[in-house]
Amino acid sequence: MSEKIENTLSRPEPLEHGFKKAAILFAGGPAPAANAVISAAAVSFLRNGIEVVGVKHGYSSLIEFSEDKPLVEGTDYVMIDHPMLSRTRSKPGIMIGTARANPGKLVSSQEHLQDPERVAPLKNVYEGLLSLGVDALVSIGGDDTLKTANKFKLYQDTLPEGSPRIPVVHLPKTIDNDYRGIDFTFGYFTAVDFIAREVRNLLADAEANRNYFLVESMGRSAGWLAYGVAIAGEASLVVSVEDIRGKFRAKEEFTDADGNTHSRDVMNMNEVIRRIVATMTTREREGKKYGVIVIAEGLAELLPYKYVEGVSRDDHGHINISAINLYELFSDLIAAEYQRQTGAKRSVKPVQLGYEARCAEPHAFDVMLGSQLGVGAYRSLVEKRLDGVMVSVEGQLQLVYVPFEELVDPKTLVTVVRYIEADSDFRKLTRFLETYVNEEEYAQ
Repeated sequence: MSEKIENTLSRPEPLEHGFKKAAILFAGGPAPAANAVISAAAVSFLRNGIEVVGVKHGYSSLIEFSEDKPLVEGTDYVMIDHPMLSRTRSKPGIMIGTARANPGKLVSSQEHLQDPERVAPLKNVYEGLLSLGVDALVSIGGDDTLKTANKFKLYQDTLPEGSPRIPVVHLPKTIDNDYRGIDFTFGYFTAVDFIAREVRNLLADAEANRNYFLVESMGRSAGWLAYGVAIAGEASLVVSVEDIRGKFRAKEEFTDADGNTHSRDVMNMNEVIRRIVATMTTREREGKKYGVIVIAEGLAELLPYKYVEGVSRDDHGHINISAINLYELFSDLIAAEYQRQTGAKRSVKPVQLGYEARCAEPHAFDVMLGSQLGVGAYRSLVEKRLDGVMVSVEGQLQLVYVPFEELVDPKTLVTVVRYIEADSDFRKLTRFLETYVNEEEYAQ
């Protein structure tokens, strides 16, 4: 009896499904390979008879939807077709735009889902999508967008029986790479390479002029990007939020503008600055009067209160890092501490890097990863009939589907940041490569 041999050059057989129109939405900051994700997802739906709506600029228009303010084609959304997708997977930017509008801003617990005022923006999103005939939603974005996707699903769980259902799947995006449920996010390696090239240029400049550069790298919550940049850029030292522990951490009590007293963990600024200067003086003893120090922007969240008093926060509660100028603050403190220790002046030039990388032309790996995630959106909805999952990959881009409840705290509805583990080999790699400081001498 002969076995049936599968034709390996054939596309998988189309499946029976009830979907007519899928919406794709991108929210949060840009990332390289965004268009690979959007394009691969869209073409998968289109080739299987499902129309595709590209929602423009995140949730901005959907939040404002009402009968008196309908969604307008060309302004609020576009109908994606095959000509629009021609040669777009490697194209920089985001073909449907993005924004940080947050329809789940007022919902921070399960109980809030029963409050009509708090869920009103989510209701607008739901009704706006229904008005376009959408019966599936692909959400692309960072952890804040994942939270929103989960809240959108939970909102639909509260609807009366028989109400139309819009299943939602989420595709993880962040150059910060601080996502639970996936090893590396699309755009991360492109961003690392782009910023690392700038760091190597600064290193050559520093060597020629015998000075230092203090580079603030993006990475709001965790140090993946800063560490990657330090490794590939051959930096002298990297400091991120994961490093603020032990003697580098302190407890602070402060009184806010309303007269309320608070207690919080902060950076021990004196110890952190002393440790950075120790790298500089160690390099000098080795005959290297130059270098590049990399710090992660997320350190701003750990600054003592006197540095962040009055600084605004965004819809997701994140501090306005641009209002702090962390890189300039650190540069000044390092220069002052160096002079205090040595009696000599040393130029420490502050540079902020990161935004330049967010729309860089993506590398092949990020295009491949992003494309697989995009196809995974189609496969999770149509092949697996899933709702409320994040599309992930493992091994050789093998698709995995992670339920929202494994990624979001069911009580607070907040995602859990994936930090670099203290004893991980990734972290040890960085420490092996950077300038070695004798901790016993430094402690004295």
